[in-house]
Amino acid sequence: MTAHVSTSMPAAAPVRALKRKHPRLLTLIVLIVAASLLAVAVYGQDYYRLDQAARAFSPKHHLLKPGGIVGTNLGLLGVLMLCGIFLYPLRKRWRWLQKLGSSKSWLDHHVVLGVAAPVCIVLHSSFKFRGLAGLAFWVMVAVAVSGLIGRYLYAQILREVAEAESSLRAFQIVLEHQKPILQAELRRLLLCLPDPSRVSRWSPFTALVYMFGSDLVRPFRIMQLRMKILGTGAAIRSIVGICTTTNVALEEVICLARKQALLSRRMLLLSHAQRVFQLWHVVHKPFSYAFAVLALVHIAVVMMLGFL
Repeated sequence: MTAHVSTSMPAAAPVRALKRKHPRLLTLIVLIVAASLLAVAVYGQDYYRLDQAARAFSPKHHLLKPGGIVGTNLGLLGVLMLCGIFLYPLRKRWRWLQKLGSSKSWLDHHVVLGVAAPVCIVLHSSFKFRGLAGLAFWVMVAVAVSGLIGRYLYAQILREVAEAESSLRAFQIVLEHQKPILQAELRRLLLCLPDPSRVSRWSPFTALVYMFGSDLVRPFRIMQLRMKILGTGAAIRSIVGICTTTNVALEEVICLARKQALLSRRMLLLSHAQRVFQLWHVVHKPFSYAFAVLALVHIAVVMMLGFL
């Protein structure tokens, strides 16, 4: 028993370290990319507001036009981002990539690049969406939007059902030790779910609407819960229940209840989430490949005609 513990602990420590490092790295990447693109947008905002004829007389034209110094580098950055985006599907086929990080980490970076690339391409094109480049841009926007939806669906798929059931049982014990009014309000506002027999008859679209709707409504239900339990005075101090209160015990229970509500919903809608995720792949992949082809054709035409 002792030998088993001593050999398993060193393996678990790097995993926990990677899990802590990933959010910090992702946040740093988002901040750097967002700050860089925002700086270009702010610098060129007067240029981008000009019509096409007047831009040629702007002192920033040689920098910000698609073939300018900044414009060309933005285009190259967009291409690099696109190459990074397509590394995620390749990871499923190349084993050496599978050894680098977890699937969730790769997906998060995939989504960040998928959102940043359209912004980068918009600045590269100086907000001109005509011809083949315009078509490629709108296909890319469709890819980015569908990618955000896919990331949301990925989070809805429960992977450790046994662990979730154990967590829910532990929460029930915590719930039983709360005041009756708090128990009632938690069950009414956060822990109330539709009947499983009715959910089984839902279409994938109905399940998706319910997922989105419940996530949108949950913050307002938490506000209502705080106002109900703490009264008007405390509600006013917490800005009508929007902000967390100084009642640490209540906030801990609310945080725990929110997590358990998400787990319960994911368990209830597991089959629907898996089915919707499969349907999403049918839509997302063709858009991605179509955009890749259009982008390559655009780059080839630009280089052949000597626009750079």
